[in-house]
Order: sequence, then structure tokens, then C-alpha cells
Amino acid sequence: MGAGQDLYRRAKHLIPGGTQLLSKRPEMFLPEQWPSYYAKAKGAEVWDLDGTKYVDMTHFGVGACILGHADDDVDAAAQSAIARGVMSTLNCPEEVELAELLLELHPWAEMVRYSRCGGEVMAMAVRIARAATGRDKVAFCGYHGWHDWYLSSNLADDRALDGHLLAGLEPAGVPRGLTGTMLPFKYNDIGAFRTIMADHGPSIAAVVMEPSRSHGPAPGFLEEIRATSRSAGVVLIFDEVTSGFRQNCGGIHLRYGVRPDLAAFAKGMSNGYAMAALIGVREVMQAAQRSFISSTYWTERIGPSAALATIRKHRDHDVAAHLSNVGERVQAGWRRAADLAGLAVDVGGIPALSHFSFQVQQAAAAMTLFTQSMLARGFLAGGSLYASYAHKEEHLTAYLTACNAVFQEIAAAVRQGRLEQSLRGPVKHGGFQRLAD
Repeated sequence: MGAGQDLYRRAKHLIPGGTQLLSKRPEMFLPEQWPSYYAKAKGAEVWDLDGTKYVDMTHFGVGACILGHADDDVDAAAQSAIARGVMSTLNCPEEVELAELLLELHPWAEMVRYSRCGGEVMAMAVRIARAATGRDKVAFCGYHGWHDWYLSSNLADDRALDGHLLAGLEPAGVPRGLTGTMLPFKYNDIGAFRTIMADHGPSIAAVVMEPSRSHGPAPGFLEEIRATSRSAGVVLIFDEVTSGFRQNCGGIHLRYGVRPDLAAFAKGMSNGYAMAALIGVREVMQAAQRSFISSTYWTERIGPSAALATIRKHRDHDVAAHLSNVGERVQAGWRRAADLAGLAVDVGGIPALSHFSFQVQQAAAAMTLFTQSMLARGFLAGGSLYASYAHKEEHLTAYLTACNAVFQEIAAAVRQGRLEQSLRGPVKHGGFQRLAD
């Protein structure tokens, strides 16, 4: 056991669940072996508490560090903000400057509000939509955070979020009065959406969805949702917390030519610094004035400063093209390694948000073995890769070479029926289950 594993054992006695984010629990990767904590992170590399260096080929800050860990330009902007004072009785001018930049990138939008994380900004979006329409119900697909409005889907039926978040997730602590306010449908299932609108249209405040996740929309899918929402007086909200700034500079909805009423951003817009933004049309955004949506730390200076530096570098260096190239290379590499090893794998995701899974019995054990063997070779690795601007040719070459060897190792363990016997600890836990394709 290294220092990280020892610290995690202590953390589980002090912090419910051991970590603040489910996606960072060591059990999601490699129980009892995952380094758990970092001492330093720079570029594409991470050092654990024992000083061991790894190349980050997995979530990369759970999608936040789109330019790389501790990017020099973004850090310089944050340090400048600190030197000039991060909080004051007055407002920081950067929030106006950032609003102008976001609206320049999204000409359909007219106003901007801020928070500091994805869950907050999505709760804000739904609050504003309800205020604008005077309605309560929300039709949705996909994962949209931990707040009551979303998790209330499981009050009436604990299977409602199956395929959206965690199957059977208990909505403990969510008010029972929210029962029946959430109406789930699956991505690209236009029939289910039509049924919801036919049954509940006059009481629906918003349609909430990611415009793209594992793949793009079927022909006409987004267009029909847009047209139907508009005709029914329903606010269309695109959750771009994860998809934003991956395939282009701004929201991925720009690539599909479908304009929502509201769009939410976080994660990649500020490269690891806490920042989130909601943009939208004036008519809907002004409804925020009729509700109370306010927080002291939504006015601090570091987040907007980091976002300005991140977005400008993203645009000036065509970071989106690099992310797509990295993802395409890795997806092709996974397929090639699987073919050479005689393994069945499923590869998917937009290139910048790539993922794969082993199509074998004991698939979780196979992925655990993959992580265990890749860790021994100096890589933080699992079933997904969030591409970063810091991923360079040398990282990709070394990673894919290691994948070739490890896939061969896994294939041999499958043939010999010793997958679990090859593990030095328990099998990984299940992670987020996004909307079923």
C-alpha cells in the first residue's frame, strides 16, 4: 500500500463516500491499488504522493483540464487575478468581458449568468425555465447532476433513471412533493418524446438534454424537439457541461445548427478552475429577475479570468481539432489492439470523449485488469479517455503500445478463465451509466 491508498483509508472514516465526486472514487478504477491522490499535475502527467509519475490517459480531471493540467497561460491569468484581489465589495469587470466573449461565440444568445460548477448551473437553468413558463414538469434525457430537480425522477419509480445515471439510485433526501415532475426519454427516441409532449405538454416547463454525447443526433431529432418545444411554449435547455468546447470552440449544438433557449457550460471552459455559465435568449433569461438566484462566490474573480484565458487559447490554437485527432487516434488504436488480441470490444463516443468496453464475460474484471496492468506501465487508464491539448504524439504512441501488450494479456486471461485470479485486489465498481444508445 502506498501513501495514497493509506490516505484513502483514513478519508473513508472522515468523508462520507471517501471523496467529493463519485467519479473519483478509487473503487471506480482499481480498488485498493489506485493512487487516489496527487502531489502534482502538469501537462499530461500526474505524480502521486509517493512521487511516482503517470501519464493521464483517462478522465483528465473529469473533463475539466481541456488544455492540460496546470496550463501556463491559464495559471498566469488566475495568478494575476489573485494578485489584484479575488473578492471585493464591487464586481469584477472580467464577468462582463466573459459574457461578451460567450455571446460572440453564440450569436443566438443575448444574456449570461454565472455559477461555479455544472450541477449548480443546471439547477439554475431549470429554475429560470420554470420561472419563465410558470410550469413545473421537465422532460429530459441524459445525466444532469445531483440536485433535487433531477434526482426526483426516481421518487415515483426507482428505475426511471436507469440508463441515465445509476440504475436504482435512491433519491433519499429529495422532497416527495417533487414526485411526477420529471419525465425521462432516451436520446434519439423521438417517439417517446412525442408521447411525453402529447400527455404533458401544457404542464412542461423545459426539455433538458445534451445535444450530443456518445454520438450525434439522428436526422431530424434535434430539429423536431426544437420545433415542438417552441410551439408548446417549452424552454429548450442544452446541457453543454461536458460536450462544450470538445468538438468546436463553444457549444457542440453550433455544429448541428439547432439553437436552444438556454445552454449551460462548465468543465472545459476554465481548465480546472471553478466556473460555469448559462447563456440564453433575453426573454427567458430575464425570468431570473422574478426568482432568487444569487451566491457570494459566483462573483469571485479567478473563475472568469481563467475562463477568458482558456477560451481564447482554445480558439487561437484550434484546440478542438487537436482533441478530435487525439480521440480518433485512440479509438483506432483500441480497435487495432483488440483485433490483434482477438478480443471483442465496443468503442464509441465523440472523439474528444472516447470510451470502450470489453465484450466478454466478467467484463468488469477485464477492465480492472486493464487498469491494473496499465498502471504498472505508468498510465492512469480506464474505459474512457477525455482528450486534452496536452496529449502529444509521444504520449499517444507510448499509450497505444502499452494497450497492445495489455490487450494480449487480457485475451490470454479470458482464454484461460483466470481474469479475476489475475487481479491483485477486488473488481472495480460500476460507474456512471449515461443514456443508453
